[in-house]
Amino acid sequence: MPKLITTRTRIADMGKPRIIIIGGGFGGLEVAKGLNRFKAQTVLFDKYNHHCFQPLLYQVATSGLETSSIVFPFRKHFGNHEDFFFRLGEVTQIKPEENYIETSIGGLKYDYLVIANGAITNFYGMTDVEHLAHPMKTIIDAIKLRNIIIRNFETALLTDDPELMDSLMDMVIVGGGPTGVELAGALSELKKHVFPRDYKELEVGNMDIHLVEATPRLLNSMSVEASRKALEYLQEMGVHVHLSCTVKSYDGHEVVFSSGEKLISRNLIWAAGVKAQPIYGIRDEAVGRGGRIQVDEFNRVKGYENIFAIGDACIMEGADPSYPYGHPQVAPPAMQQGRLVAENIKRLINNKEMKPFRYRHQGSMATVGRNRAVVDLNKFRTQGFLAWFIWMFVHLISLIGFRNKFFVLLSWLWSYFSYDKSNRLIMARPKDGVQ
Repeated sequence: MPKLITTRTRIADMGKPRIIIIGGGFGGLEVAKGLNRFKAQTVLFDKYNHHCFQPLLYQVATSGLETSSIVFPFRKHFGNHEDFFFRLGEVTQIKPEENYIETSIGGLKYDYLVIANGAITNFYGMTDVEHLAHPMKTIIDAIKLRNIIIRNFETALLTDDPELMDSLMDMVIVGGGPTGVELAGALSELKKHVFPRDYKELEVGNMDIHLVEATPRLLNSMSVEASRKALEYLQEMGVHVHLSCTVKSYDGHEVVFSSGEKLISRNLIWAAGVKAQPIYGIRDEAVGRGGRIQVDEFNRVKGYENIFAIGDACIMEGADPSYPYGHPQVAPPAMQQGRLVAENIKRLINNKEMKPFRYRHQGSMATVGRNRAVVDLNKFRTQGFLAWFIWMFVHLISLIGFRNKFFVLLSWLWSYFSYDKSNRLIMARPKDGVQ
């Protein structure tokens, strides 16, 4: 008989403080990096074995980048770190009274715990949309969306029904933040430069791209000028923008808006918001708005001395004077919190006072398409080609690993000069269990 596999973490007690990090997103990575060469044992748990650079997920979904260009293995990234352990597993429960976590691969005690498990897509209670729309949160979501877009075009070639053909080609994107705006722009470029060559039998001009935003303007976190320019760019590119509009229902075929308007589309892409990923074991009174864990000015979970939460998982209300209602759920606050939490844990171990967190906002940006982007820095705003160049530079240097930087740059140069997207691949069949 084959030997049964038992699940256990297999991490020995080394007589050093043990710091467990839940989640290897932007914040979790900064915590782990900040603890390198410190007299402690660092353990990172994640349900994937890689970090994903989420700002470029839309480019994987629209065939602009290879999947491997925006992911990087944890073990490779931390291979030279001392006393660092990675375990592929999902944390299922925290037991604060025991300083213990339960995971899908066994339990483990901690001296300090950092919750950095990020956020999940928020469908605002609409179960029909949750089951039928396509989210854009993980690399798996991006691959599935690419498969669906290209497969639907292949299917559109096989039908004589004009309504069905149009519904397979038309795209409805919900959410006018950076992800929605960038996705709409990328799909518009596919429509203009790529699909007419790939699908000569189709009237690709009949492909409609709709962007739906609940508020009166796009890119709410950016300046009014940036919002206005992004709207202008998208409209020039043929995108139909619906402002002050929400999705009321979706049955996989018909999208119904709050205004009563209806659209026929097999492609509803959801980029409308996120909510904190629940984690069990934290007291209910420590959980605040949107399911985010309430933390003090040191990112310490309220009611606990040795548990911290950072990034999308937490909300810091009333502690940071510039952000009294909490910080935005984007990468920069998570990264800054991660760096400071690593420093504060070291201070605690060395019996020093901790430093309070103060978010330093360094700017926001979004790209709409070729030579079109909007950038808001602290004392500088620009749109157009210069903004597009700044956007590319910032995202390129933010990627992990030289290989990823090189291949992303190469892909961008190829796409710019050839007007082509090289990764138009369907990676699975429906009967394989993947869209």
